[in-house]
Amino acid sequence: MKRYLIAVLLLILIQQVFGMQVTQENLAKNDSIIVEFGTSGKLVIVVDNPEDFERLKQMNINEIIQELDLPAPEKDGVQTVVEVKYKDGKKEIFRIYEDDSETEVTFGRYRLIVDESGSKTKVKMESTPKEKKDPPFRTFFSADLGINNYFENGGIPGPGAPYAVKGWGSWNVGLNWMASQKLNEGLFWDFGLGVQWYNFKFEDGGIQAQASESGVEFVDRIDVNGFKSKISASYLTALTMLKYDFGKKTGKGREGLRVGIGPYAGYRLGGRSKFVYRELGGSGRNKEKEPAGTYLSNFRYGLRGEVGFRSITFFTTYDFNPLFHRDVEPSVSPIAFGLVF
Repeated sequence: MKRYLIAVLLLILIQQVFGMQVTQENLAKNDSIIVEFGTSGKLVIVVDNPEDFERLKQMNINEIIQELDLPAPEKDGVQTVVEVKYKDGKKEIFRIYEDDSETEVTFGRYRLIVDESGSKTKVKMESTPKEKKDPPFRTFFSADLGINNYFENGGIPGPGAPYAVKGWGSWNVGLNWMASQKLNEGLFWDFGLGVQWYNFKFEDGGIQAQASESGVEFVDRIDVNGFKSKISASYLTALTMLKYDFGKKTGKGREGLRVGIGPYAGYRLGGRSKFVYRELGGSGRNKEKEPAGTYLSNFRYGLRGEVGFRSITFFTTYDFNPLFHRDVEPSVSPIAFGLVF
């Protein structure tokens, strides 16, 4: 008897907290539908108006269980589910489980357990951690770390080209300040500002990029023992992306796939070439650094894509503009891919 009294008192307390109004009309006896199945299964549905009854006829048992968010029973007993609707349109599901010695009342993330299996009645209140919800708007920092290359006539220049680059050592580094606006469940609009550094390390360390009257020349430095040569550039870049998070759409958090795509545009902050060598007769390391602004493009624009799962996110970017000025050969368009941190 104690368990029933506690359950009733709890429901009265919930009614006071949520401000649910109980009237004589609410308590009036309504038409009910009883569906019996198996050896002990019974489903009782209370219908209080013709519109709900017509809707009920169009539903199957799976749709009813899904709408009530009923968990699969883990043990024998009687489970009663009550859906309470409030004037503001919100609703709350209360579940009452009863067996010979125990009563459980579950509402939201709280569960009240009344245990009468012993000589004394035990009452225990449990709660699950509060679900973390994404704010509608947030700001954050992110960092990119990847490798660069470029396309020429639809393909990557091979080792025979003097300006062919190595994958390892041609680093792409980006620091971004971003903002994210939630548009819908699982759908976000990200936008922000960042700085990206391009590094293109030549496959042949004896080739040096030098400014010339025609723009740029790739000179084979046979007069020294060159072993490292590259071109670098930095850009202030604005970017925006639409992102869709399948995990947040389905309630799985970061357990789902994330995809994003959007354009970017940037202005060059600096650029130079670097050549490291030793004298043919033997010497220490020597470096030659030259500004590359006369032949590097001042603007960059392209498309960025991201794919993520759990804590790992990959990015790729493709510049629609060439790395060098449009009237400068070769005409190569940078591409990068790597990880977002």
